[in-house]
Formats: sequence, structure tokens, C-alpha cells
Amino acid sequence: MVTGQSPQRLLHEGFLRSLERGEEAEALRIGAQHFTYRRLHDRALALAGSLVSAAPRPLRRVGVLAARSEDAYAGLLAALYTGAAAVPLNPAFPAERLRYMVTAASLDGLVADERGRRSLVALADVLNGVGVVTEPVGPALEEPFPSSPADVAYILFTSGSSGRPKGVPVPHASVVAYLRHVQNRYPFTPDDVFSQTYDLTFDLAMFDLFVGWGSGGTVVSVPSHAYVSLPEFVARHGITVWFSTPRMISLARQARGMAPDSFPSLRWSLFCGEPLLVADAARWQDAAPRSRVENLYGPTELTISCTAHRFDPETSPGQAVNGIVPIGTIHPDHRYLLLGADGEGTGELCVTGDQMFPGYLDPSDDAERFVNHGGERWYRTGDLVRHTKGGELAYIGRRDHQVSIGGVRVELAEIESGLRRLPGVREAVAVAADGRLVAFCVGEEYPSSLLLAELGSFLPRYMIPRHFEYLEELPLNANRKTDRLALCARAHTLLRSDI
Repeated sequence: MVTGQSPQRLLHEGFLRSLERGEEAEALRIGAQHFTYRRLHDRALALAGSLVSAAPRPLRRVGVLAARSEDAYAGLLAALYTGAAAVPLNPAFPAERLRYMVTAASLDGLVADERGRRSLVALADVLNGVGVVTEPVGPALEEPFPSSPADVAYILFTSGSSGRPKGVPVPHASVVAYLRHVQNRYPFTPDDVFSQTYDLTFDLAMFDLFVGWGSGGTVVSVPSHAYVSLPEFVARHGITVWFSTPRMISLARQARGMAPDSFPSLRWSLFCGEPLLVADAARWQDAAPRSRVENLYGPTELTISCTAHRFDPETSPGQAVNGIVPIGTIHPDHRYLLLGADGEGTGELCVTGDQMFPGYLDPSDDAERFVNHGGERWYRTGDLVRHTKGGELAYIGRRDHQVSIGGVRVELAEIESGLRRLPGVREAVAVAADGRLVAFCVGEEYPSSLLLAELGSFLPRYMIPRHFEYLEELPLNANRKTDRLALCARAHTLLRSDI
């Protein structure tokens, strides 16, 4: 057991210190189920003992094939307790994707909950020689095995938007550096109740869990149906710290759950994972007037988030670009540069610092993702940013969301900003397919002729989509972000049907 005196070295030490301070404090809530720090710890030790007993070789990487169950959360701790890297796997993923992740991660062990067990038959051949644990069998570990800060804490896989998924190993040292920043920035306490909205395969879930547990607070799993009546859910569970993608604001608003002062219990409201619109931030601030609203930014490779902007209804709109809240300032002890900046100062954001991961699971994926500058190695985020008048960073769009239409480079974020100005449009996504622009909108439908005329009043002709489709809602991927891949596929289908 660790003591509370020395600096934190490992990801799970924050949980262990909270356990020491109060074994019977509530660590986790799933629906009507309540789990104390002691119960979750004992379950993790039992699973860890079974993993060690079942392993044909020393454990280096342990998969957690589980979702929103006691064993999903205890399994994550169990993997860390064995001294191995945890590899979260979503049972809802297609078998082909799971097979790829299991193989790429070279798993030595696997914890599966009830949902995960249903996938085991389809994974049988790639799990050959892997110790699989579905229930604790045999002696539990007496205490967690030792680990080093240089060891990998967890391995996550990118969404695969640019091809096959890339494995991202994150060392304990990188995530502990992040947790140190969070502890300095936010005065969280054991009285705080944290939302847990992200799937465990998404790096932002590590904030939900290990910031919440490191504070001695309670983590509440938020099911997808909660957004139908989010104010009631937040009030019932006494949530004080909300963390989600900005997309969740739209879901709550569509369900008529965004009335002024509808979230009185919230002290902090944090958003990350995709651009936060000024209009959405303002609506959330009205609904949670006693909450500080922040826009966080950061790719998995830079460990959860690396910049932050505190939203101010008076000043933030003036710093926004294309209606998107600035991503703010870089974390202390980190440095950034804007690669290939143009005449407007827009360049690709590159970052180096303690949170940067050392490289992908497959070293061949490192190509073109790093740049050497000034004798240092910098991670290329692929995101275009520029400085605001206040000196913060404004998000412009993805480098790979710049598309060529008729030989002209077009930034999709600017088109989407224009689409949101159209009458009745609440949400909009633009994609390029076969050299043509397609727009997907959510809201009140108007004739295309009217929309084209309106867009023509503020966008050049080459930036105006020629194809529109209205949807009830935008599709989400497993991480509850807008599923651009699905929309691109839909766009190709739409265009083929027009031929």
C-alpha cells in the first residue's frame, strides 16, 4: 500500500490513497448500484490474482473487454495492479476491430464482463495462449505489484479516421504529469461527484476515473438514455463535475433539458473531444450558472488534454473563430510551435512536454507524426490553430479536413460555421466525397434553393455544398463524437444515387 506523503508516481496511486483515507467512501455508482473504495479494490485484487494465475507468461498487457459494469472499472484497476498495461476493449465493437486490437496489443491476459464474454467465441483464435478471466478464481493479490513511472499505464487505439487504428501507449509518467496539472488547476474535493460519460476506450475516460478517484470523490456512470432528461439525472446523483464531448449539449438541448438554471449542482463543466461552439457554451452556462465552463483540447498522444480556455460569455465570443470557443493556453511545462504558419498566422499545432507519448505501438506509424525542431522532438497534432487577440490559441480545423474542391483548398470548419447560420439549422457537418461537398443538417428543413441563396451571401461559390440532407440527429461513434466516417460513407451513397 502506498502512503499519502510521497509524490504520485503511478496512475492508480491516487485511487489507493483515497482508499487509505476512507475505505467505505463511495467510489463508483452504476445506476442503483453503489461501490465503495474497499469493494472496488478487493474486486480488482481478486481479478488481478486470477490474471496472474491464468497467465502463461509474465503479464505485460492486459485487455479489459467490458463496459459500464463493476468488472469494467475493477478490471482496469486489476490490469494496473498486475504491473501490466491496461488495454480497454469495447464489447460493442465489431469482431474484426476487436481482433485487430487484441493482436496489435499482443495481450497476455484478458478480463471480460458479462457483455464481453459474448465476444469471446469470435475472438477465440486470437486469444489462443492468452489467460482469460471472467470470474475471480484462485487467490487474490495481497497488494498491487510494483511498477515504474516509465512503464506503460494503458494502451488506447485511435478512431482510425486516417486508416487502420493506431495503438497509443501512454506511460505512467505522462498521465501522472497530467494529473498533477489537474490537481493544481481544479480544487476538487472528496465531496465532488464526477460524471463518467466516455467509453473506457477513449482517453478522456481516464480523467473521469482517475481524477475523480484521486480526489476521493464518487464517479457516476452516465448511460446514454440519461440525456433524455439530463437535469433530472444530474440532480438525482448530485453531480458537481460534468465532463463530456460538446455533442452532449446538443442532445440535452434537443430533449428540452437546457432551461436556465437546470443544473444548479454543477461546480465545473468541462468539454473536450471536438470543437465547442460558442452558442452551445453559452446555453450550458445559462443552464449551469454556478458552474465554471472550460473548453479542453488534446489528442490521445498528448495524454487527455494539453490546453484549456475558461469560457466567459462577455469575452470568449470575440475570440472565437468560425463560432468555435478558443482552445486556450498550453499547459505549464509544455511548449508549442505552429508549423508552416501562413500569412494569417495559421499553422499546424506541434507540442512537446511531459505529457507527450514516446511513440506508437507500431513504430512505422510514427512517420510524419513527429517533427524535430530546436533539438527537440515535437508531436504533430494535425490540427490547425492561430492566436487570438488575447494571445490564446483558436482552433481552425483539422489539417486533413482541408479538402480540394475544383483545385481550391477548402476548410470544412468554415463551411460548417456558415451552415449553422442558415435558418432553422441547429447542427451541421460538411464532408467531401468524390470531389464534391455534401452537407448534413439537423433542424427545421428549408428548400435547398433558399439555403443555396443564403450561403451565397457569405461564402464563395466553391465553398457551397451542392447536396443537402436533413437528419433527425447526427450519428455518433463509440466515443460519442460525431461520426464523420459514417457521414462520409452516406455522402458517397447519396452521390452514387444521383448518377
